[in-house]
Amino acid sequence: MTGSDAPPSFRLAYVPGVIPAKWVRIWQERLPDIPLELVMATAADAPGMLRALDADAGFVRLPIDRADLSAIPLYTETTVVVVPKDHLMAAAEEVSVGDLADDVVFHPLDDTLDWEEFPGRPAIERPATTADAIELVAAGVGLLVVPQSLARLHHRKDLTYRAVVDAPQSRVALSWREDTTTDRVEDFIGIVRGRTVNSTRGRTQPQAQPKKQRSDEGTARRKPAAAKSSGRGSAKTPRPTAKRGKPRRRS
Repeated sequence: MTGSDAPPSFRLAYVPGVIPAKWVRIWQERLPDIPLELVMATAADAPGMLRALDADAGFVRLPIDRADLSAIPLYTETTVVVVPKDHLMAAAEEVSVGDLADDVVFHPLDDTLDWEEFPGRPAIERPATTADAIELVAAGVGLLVVPQSLARLHHRKDLTYRAVVDAPQSRVALSWREDTTTDRVEDFIGIVRGRTVNSTRGRTQPQAQPKKQRSDEGTARRKPAAAKSSGRGSAKTPRPTAKRGKPRRRS
């Protein structure tokens, strides 16, 4: 198969913590002839990829600059603090931002939370990535506050996490470049929003078949079919029976 004969693919970007497997499976069931290509992107790089059309659509973390991007918010994540299993906070079911005041809290450069003011005591140096910060937490030199999906992504047996009830939360959205809302993008929006194949919106719905034209269209209407013969000649319409008057008297 040459390059020109290859079916067009759909490139889907996604940020760490987002698991697109369910939507990819539905795409493959509905559009098996159009390959879906997954592209991992950092939260900071994903919007730029969409603007450059390096991806047709992508799962991003809000907030983003939406000047030329469309976005459909999908869900909001719980924010958690990652701590060593032997830390005092591990005994609590949930904590508040104020409970972090006496601890060093790492804020990696790829932090996705929209903080007005960082909680806890600042570290001497900000880790470059969330993965680097996790290693420092495991070393027992500080804590890390992240969306729950990132805590699960970087799970370690020696670490645990607890919900931070009053921390900023991360919202995940499906985004694409506003001026390139293609049919395939509409197809994927329909999948993410849970539309069925028979939905009135989206391009993958079955197309209504045009009504079959009558063979006698444009000609005179057919005459009613003649009555079937009974085998004894054509049936005659019975004449109405005349009523008989009183007999006359003979003179």
